[in-house]
Amino acid sequence: MNDLSVDSLALDDQLCFKLYAASRAVIRSYKPLLEPLGLTYPQYLVMLVLWEWQQQPPEQPTVKALGERLALDSGTLTPLLKRLEQMQFVQRQRSARDEREVHLSLSPAGSALREQVGPLKTRLLCDSGIDLQQLTQLRAGLDQLLEQIKGLS
Repeated sequence: MNDLSVDSLALDDQLCFKLYAASRAVIRSYKPLLEPLGLTYPQYLVMLVLWEWQQQPPEQPTVKALGERLALDSGTLTPLLKRLEQMQFVQRQRSARDEREVHLSLSPAGSALREQVGPLKTRLLCDSGIDLQQLTQLRAGLDQLLEQIKGLS
């Protein structure tokens, strides 16, 4: 591997590329686990947030709040949510107070899906052989990186 240099334009020296490649590899590894459930990885992320909200509801469980949580815009979320609604996992309802707001909730089928998804993470970790301590350190480092990058904008 090349020496890490600010001036280097070598692909392997680019943190952004390493993050991109790692992200794609992780998403690819989830695909065969999510396919039997009929979920794509982005739909899975939406469901994770909605399951969190079921445990600890936000003040406003809206598409806007979901977009902020997932760092996605409504143009990306709307088709995901429509599909999850068609699959009867999610319910969308316009706010009576402000028609522009769309509130989200899990359907009974969406709540029940959580039990099927729980073992996926364990299976993925076991199959990968990833050391849990390394994973915890990596997650903490990525959290720190995200906070620093958000501070720049």
